[in-house]
Amino acid sequence: MSDLKVPVTSDDHVQGDPKAPVTLVEYGDYQCPYCGAAHVVVKLLQQHYGKDLRFVFRNFPLTQLHPEAAPAAETAEFAGAHGQYWEAHDALYENQTALDLNLYEALVKTLGLSAAELRQALAEDAYLPKIQADFDSGVRSGVAGTPTFFINGDLHQGSSDLGSLAAAIEAHRQNAGLHRSARRSML
Repeated sequence: MSDLKVPVTSDDHVQGDPKAPVTLVEYGDYQCPYCGAAHVVVKLLQQHYGKDLRFVFRNFPLTQLHPEAAPAAETAEFAGAHGQYWEAHDALYENQTALDLNLYEALVKTLGLSAAELRQALAEDAYLPKIQADFDSGVRSGVAGTPTFFINGDLHQGSSDLGSLAAAIEAHRQNAGLHRSARRSML
């Protein structure tokens, strides 16, 4: 079983309580239809688990299959550099079938950002080092396709459907709870 080789740091895009008992890390591709389906699942999981779930997204664009995956990731990173990563992330998945420069420009404009600055960032590959670092961390952790999930550092071997991910999260959540009560009784 593989584990997450690169721990979650302040360089990651994170949603949720830093002290949550469960951390779900996804390696995803904005053009991958399976990642689009998983995006909906992750949103449902976040609603259900609330403060018990921390979510981390890392870029893993499969550019041989998905030519818009890297520019979409760059658009999300551009928005992130302006404090609006998650808004762009969600909008990209919600408009996954229309990924192109027109969408990216319209998206950043709706976020109050400059389309001209986005075009310049895309032309200069300004955010490719961050995307490549995410990709490399995935390769180190054994990621071969998208979406790939890690739960508390363990590779999720099951499907990315709601039932499979919820069951795995619940198992980790209960395990974390058991460990916490065991520590309390030792004090």
